[in-house]
Parts: sequence; C-alpha cells; structure tokens
Amino acid sequence: MPRFTVHIRDEWLAVPCRDTTNPIRWLGHEALKRYIKNKPDNGGITAVKDTRFVVRRCQGLGLLDADDTIEDVLEDNDFVELAIEGDTMSPDFIPCQPGVSHLYPQTCVLYLSLDGSSLTSTDLVNLGRGLYKIKLTPEAEKKVVQSRDLLDTIVKENKVVYGITTGFGKFARTVIPVSKLKELQENLVRSHSAGVGNPLSPERTRMLLALRINVLAKGHSGISLETLHAMIQAFNASCLSFVPEKGTVGASGDLAPLSHLALGLMGEGKMWSPKSGWADAKYVLEAHGLKPISLKPKEGLALINGTQMITSLGAEAVERAQAIAQQADIVAALTLEVLKGTTKAFDSDIHILRPHPGQIEVAQRFRSLLDSDHHPSQIAESHRFCDRVQDAYTMRCCPQVHGVTNDTIKFVQNIINTEINSATDNPMVFAERGETISGGNFHGEYPAKALDFLAIAVHELASISERRIERLCNPSLSELPAFLVNEGGLNSGFMIAHCTAAALVSENKVLCHPSSVDSLSTSAATEDHVSMGGWAARKALRVVEHVEQVLAIELLVACQGIEFLRPLRTTTPLEKVYELVRSVVKPWIKDRFMSPDIEAVHRLLLDQKVWNVAKPYIDKYQTEYIPESRPVSPTAFSLEPPASPRKRVRHE
Repeated sequence: MPRFTVHIRDEWLAVPCRDTTNPIRWLGHEALKRYIKNKPDNGGITAVKDTRFVVRRCQGLGLLDADDTIEDVLEDNDFVELAIEGDTMSPDFIPCQPGVSHLYPQTCVLYLSLDGSSLTSTDLVNLGRGLYKIKLTPEAEKKVVQSRDLLDTIVKENKVVYGITTGFGKFARTVIPVSKLKELQENLVRSHSAGVGNPLSPERTRMLLALRINVLAKGHSGISLETLHAMIQAFNASCLSFVPEKGTVGASGDLAPLSHLALGLMGEGKMWSPKSGWADAKYVLEAHGLKPISLKPKEGLALINGTQMITSLGAEAVERAQAIAQQADIVAALTLEVLKGTTKAFDSDIHILRPHPGQIEVAQRFRSLLDSDHHPSQIAESHRFCDRVQDAYTMRCCPQVHGVTNDTIKFVQNIINTEINSATDNPMVFAERGETISGGNFHGEYPAKALDFLAIAVHELASISERRIERLCNPSLSELPAFLVNEGGLNSGFMIAHCTAAALVSENKVLCHPSSVDSLSTSAATEDHVSMGGWAARKALRVVEHVEQVLAIELLVACQGIEFLRPLRTTTPLEKVYELVRSVVKPWIKDRFMSPDIEAVHRLLLDQKVWNVAKPYIDKYQTEYIPESRPVSPTAFSLEPPASPRKRVRHE
C-alpha cells in the first residue's frame, strides 16, 4: 500500500493511502487526524475539516494544489510538509538554512573504487558533487575483514584495550563489561554529537562521508564489513546526516562533526536526501530501503576518530584555489592589456635567473596570452613606441606574486592528498601483528598548518588584484574615464564594485591569521595540545571564495576597459575571454543593478570557463614556443599534475 511521510509542526507521520486518486486535501486531513490523536488538547486544533493549511514538498518547498490527485503529483513514500495557516506552533524544521543542494543529476552510474590509498582531492570534490557512486576494492574488503576478526577475538578473550573494552579520554582506565559494549559505542556517538552552527551543505557532507569510508577501507580501524557496506549504501543514496560546521578542535580528530555524521547513520538526528529533503534520519533511511547501523565494539570510535572534516573541506579549498590561481593569470593579463602595459617583464631569460617553478609557469602563461608574433595585439601595437620604461608592481611582478601562490597550492595539495589516504584513528588495528596500538594519527596539525599556509598564499591573488582594479578605475593611472563609465557623476560605474573588492581583501587579512598557532587543552588535560584545524579549513574556504569574487570584479572591470579602447582588439585568447564574459554580462552603458553581473562572472570562474577558453592557446604556445637553447626547470611548464596510471572509474 502506498504511503507518504508528512511533517506537521515538530512531528513526522506516516500516512497510508489505499486510493491514490484521493486529492492532496484528503492527505492533509488524514495527517491532521493522526497528529491530534495522541494530543491531550488535540494540539489546539478544534476541527480537522475547518483547519486551513497548505501542503508542500519537503525538497524545494514547492506548493501542492489541494485539489490535485495524489497519484498525479506524488510518488510512493514522498516527503511533504503541512503548514497550518496562522500557526504559531510551527517553527522552522531546520532553524538554520542549509541551502539548496546542487548535486549533479546522474544520467548514468559511475563508480569510483576505494582502497584507502588512491583517492585524490580532485576525486573527493567530484564525489561531493555527486558525479560518482562508490564501492570497495576486493583487497580493501579483505583487509577490513581481517582487522575486524582481530577485534572480535579481543572481545571474546576479555582483553583490556582502549576504546574497545574501556571508556574514552579521561575514562581510559575504566573497564566496561562485555554486555554493555554496544551501549558504550552508542553513548560515545550521542554524547559527542555536540556541534553547533549551520549544517554542512549536502556536497560537503558527501565529501566527509566518502572520505571516512576511504579511511576505514584501509583496514586499520576495526570497522566491520557489514557497517562499512551500510555506509556506502547511504552514500550512494545521498542519505546525508545533519553535520554542524562548528565544534571540532582538530584532535582527537574531528570528533563532533564525525559523531553527527555517524548519528544519522544510526537512524538518529536529522538527515537530508534529494528525495526527502530534511527529515528524521530513520524516515530518510527507511524511504531508501536502508536500515540504521547497529554498532559493534569499537565501531563508534572507528566512525568518529579522524581528521576527515579538516581534510574534506581542505580538499575543496585547495581544488578551488588551484582553479582560481590559474585564472588569475588570465585576468591579470587582460588588465595589463587595458592599462597598456609592456610584455618585457615576462621575458623567459629574466625568470630563468630565479627559477622557482611557479614563477616560471606564470611568466610563461603571460607570454602565451599577450602580444607576440603568434597572437598580435592591436592594443599593444598602439603604444609600442611610448616612453614608458616599466609598469607598476601589480603588473610587472605578477610572476613573482602569483608564482609563489602556485607553488604553495602544490605543497598544500600534496599534504591534503597524503592525509586523504592516511589512517587517522586511535587505537590502530594491525591484523598482521595481532595487536592494537595507541598513537596520535588523529592530530590535525598537518592539514591545519597546510590550510593556514593556503589561506595566506591565495589571499595575495586578491590583494594584488584589488590594486589592479584601483588602477583601472582611477583616471590618473588608467588614462580612461573615471570608474570606466560615460557621463560620470550621473553614473557611478565601478566605484563601489572596487569598494567591495577592498572590503573582501580587508576581511581576508583578518582571516589569514593562522588558527593552528592556537591550542586549548580539552578532555581534562588528556588532549592538552590541539590543532584548531576545523577553523583553518573553514576560513581557508572563505578566503578562497573572497579571492574568486575579487577576481570576478577585476575581470568585469577589465572587460569594461576594453570598451573604451575599441575598435582596437587585444590578442586572440584574450578576445575569447572577453567574448565569454560578454555572453553573460553586457557592457556598462549606464548604471544598473551591479551584483548580478559580479555573480555571473564569479560563476564563470567557479566553473573554470575562463580557464577552459584560454587553455588551448596556452597549451599550443607551450608546444611551439618553448626556447630550445635555454635550460629550463623540468617542472617549469607543468600546468597540471600527472595523470594517474590507474583507471578507477567504471560505467555500469
């Protein structure tokens, strides 16, 4: 018999329906009857038939017409919300808005095989976007089984082992009876689910869950294969726990967020899925035909002990940082053209004398985009014989400033990729040695320090960009109309867009203060040094987003500057970038609502469309214009990491 799950006030009710030709109004009345049945005062509802209400879908909150038949607008086990008109007893189900998910719809099923050793930050971000489902490799399954067998033996022999037959932290010397080991693990997850703040987005929760599965697949955590498969099923169905973003100090791992992740898998707390929206976890799991996990000895600890919150957010931060760093070179090159700068500062002989890989790489990108025999620029030709000797640092020093950002991103990416494939539990289970060993792999100092470095490095892209925006908008520096608009005074042009960029750069200066230099002793001085890596990851992401927005403003302003240089044209690749921007934003003829323009260009950068437009020209220049007679660093022209020799994605 079809049934539907209806949310009224703070309760979820299952309503069976024998006849789906009934209207939505009938479903609302049936849900109200069930709601008031066990209420001493009928919940304040005097007559069901006279109660006015609206019914809407939980996912997307789309209103349903009360006269539509159920079979026409709902599917079996759909989740809907009933809101009583004028009801003051109906608080928001999720008090903080988690936002709308942008999980990509899957037209075919792609699987990524996890073995605990081969996942990359790029893979993890794609898993978060919903591009892949996951499965374990046979080798990983074998290691998981062997590890679990050892734990089962420890329990049968009544051995005293931390976290398995004892309490946790300060209670490590308290031995727990075998009959209460399941309760021990459940209590651990419940008590540690103490986070606060907005929930992670569905994409970031998918990343967190995927990364925890990958670490457990290494076979050193003692998880059972049954529990691990249940986690994979939840991931593949996008049944995602409510995980507050705040509450971790980054040692003993990310206990609070990972506990919230595990709590939903236990069928407690709240969950989200594309099918249900936010609902009680038990209903979401049931709607997808899944059962809550039942924790065995050590499994609660195995689920919550690790650096996966820091690392999964760090993976997104470093991937986005890499994307914006590549595109920052393109944006700056366009600005240099508008400001009639010289290309001499990018001569390869200069940069060979200071052979930092990032510096050489950035200078090469500028050469591939700016005036050359291959890509002539009418704008460059128009000032070829001017008396200017050199440009301001914000243009001339881009290889040096952007370059160190590129090198830092590569360093951080290496740290994050190592952490992604590291066992960060405690105690560690070594099946081949037949023992468990307590250590400190849960400490988040490695990713915390790396992400503080990332924030500092990537911020500089916005800092130097804001100064270029100032030069574009300032008529005494640009030789263009003030704020790049006609009829100045009547129109303000990009005056306040520059102010926005300045505000974002100022915020970043504060956010770049490293969180990992702080430590507060927790757990009754058992955990007496912590990494504060959760905040390092969250603020690194915020810094990267601000950098993207500042560069979006610079790109808008530079394209507007091109309008005042017409009919002269810039180089072919930069004209392609200009055309891309103009496909979403019109020239600024007179003042209009500015924010949508900034957001549209920000989206181009997020989707890496600016990079994709310019990359073929950069690649062609690489292959055709590398000077053969000069010694070049072997890493100097590597724009992308080497491809993995393994092919792990399969169609099914």
